[in-house]
Amino acid sequence: MKFKFKKTFNVLLACLTALPLMLTPTQASAASDATINLSSEKQLIKGFGGINHPVWIGDLTPAQRDTAFGNGQNQLGFSILRISVDPNRSNWSREVDTAKRAIEQGALVFASPWNPPSDMVETFNRNGDTNAKRLRCDKYAAYAQHLNDFVTYMKDNGVNLYAISVQNEPDYAHDWTWWTPQEILRFMKENAGSIQNTKVMAPESFQYLKNISDPILNDPQALANMDILGAHLYGTQVNNFAYPLFKQKGAGKELWMTEVYYPNSDSNSADRWPEALEVSHHMHNAMVEGDFQAYVWWYIRRQYGPMKEDGTISKRGYNMAQFSKFVRPGYLRVDATKNPDTNTFVSAYKGDNKVVVVAINKGTSATSQRFVLQNGNASTVSSWVTDSSRNLASVAPINVSNGAFTAQLPAQSVTTFVADITGPGSGNTSGTTYEAETGTTLTDAVVETIYPGYTGSGYVNFNALTNSAIQWNNINNATSGTKNVKFRYALESGTRNLDVYVNGNKVISNTPFSATGSWSTWGEKTIQVPMNSGTNTIRVVTTGTEGPNIDNITVTAS
Repeated sequence: MKFKFKKTFNVLLACLTALPLMLTPTQASAASDATINLSSEKQLIKGFGGINHPVWIGDLTPAQRDTAFGNGQNQLGFSILRISVDPNRSNWSREVDTAKRAIEQGALVFASPWNPPSDMVETFNRNGDTNAKRLRCDKYAAYAQHLNDFVTYMKDNGVNLYAISVQNEPDYAHDWTWWTPQEILRFMKENAGSIQNTKVMAPESFQYLKNISDPILNDPQALANMDILGAHLYGTQVNNFAYPLFKQKGAGKELWMTEVYYPNSDSNSADRWPEALEVSHHMHNAMVEGDFQAYVWWYIRRQYGPMKEDGTISKRGYNMAQFSKFVRPGYLRVDATKNPDTNTFVSAYKGDNKVVVVAINKGTSATSQRFVLQNGNASTVSSWVTDSSRNLASVAPINVSNGAFTAQLPAQSVTTFVADITGPGSGNTSGTTYEAETGTTLTDAVVETIYPGYTGSGYVNFNALTNSAIQWNNINNATSGTKNVKFRYALESGTRNLDVYVNGNKVISNTPFSATGSWSTWGEKTIQVPMNSGTNTIRVVTTGTEGPNIDNITVTAS
């Protein structure tokens, strides 16, 4: 999106976004238990966030950066930052400061371009618009190099991009550059493979129109060059959130919702209630109906955004924070009764030996909801609520009895429940754990026992800044397909990036490992990688800085 275009787009958007409210499917009106099956794992969560666009609306201040990406009191806990690839290189420096601070707080940063440099663009007649713009057919390679140059510039200035997109909304480009599905396909086949040192994202359709992404999924070479399928949800009906072809063809790829504002961009709408409750309902549908791994808002700071122009968190922001502060990167969504009552919507997640349940009551009356934990248990549940008068307010703990608890969901509210879990569902199920210090090949890495808390006979410490490596030599799988690989690691401060190779082929570039707080504080990070049946190797390699201390990995079916 481009902010100056919002007013003309709002009339269309108001009509389009009304459709999901009318067409959202509901189940039986009689209340039922919300069952949380901790062993039924769904998608890996990458995070939640928004865009910072200093060229158009000014940069976030240092305090606003901490409000957005910190996870303390009165902070949003965002873990993804989107930035712009400006066609003018002289503007690239304006993206650095906020991106660096976001990474310091553990966030992923990805970039999207609206236009190539002017010398790569030509005008053409598109349905009577003689000023429509497109990338010149002889400039595809030069454009790929332009994207590479941005990746390099950001890296040289302390920002390792997690991904770069080929084009923002190529199918709704009134103020930027149009691409047809065939043009996107050609670029993905012939040029995207030359983009180095980051993941490649495409196609970021404005309404998740499948006609522009289907050709990529159906072409083996284009698919091989795409790491993340990005989509926007402007006016997309909920019954179009699912993407069966991606589930069929997208093994090892990520699925991100990379831009939306919802339900509108009215001036000073950020605090309107219960309108702001639609934000958490939309996020619920994106996670549950769309299986998205990321949810990214449009402007972080705007009069209709999660942060108001004065830098304070809005009602819309608190609705996002009910997810972003508790459902952390590396968590897995697990199966839950998604609609136990007419106006009640539930999703559930697990990670760090916790279960997180987000429950939305859109009704005008309070309701009593019973939650049942399967394949795991807890003793007490903490909760936080946002409603008409409260913002992420802490609620008294609830006792769990025989794997179940009952909670009151206030009228027109969103409540997040968090509990430490025990039992078979507390971690990934049916997985095999492989120690880092045994059965591995080490390159510029050593086995240590200095810090406590490791399992097995020790852990592995990377010695060199770059190209230090651990390779697990005997990863055995009964079936082929995407696997969850959970790393148990410790990292005192900062963020470290590792490349991941399976059977000698790089499958992930620069996956970030955030600080755990100390070298004796062990955390977890789960990534998804494609593997063959039988015996596989997994190799992780440092990129630019030494890696974290790694205790083990656990491999399970995705």
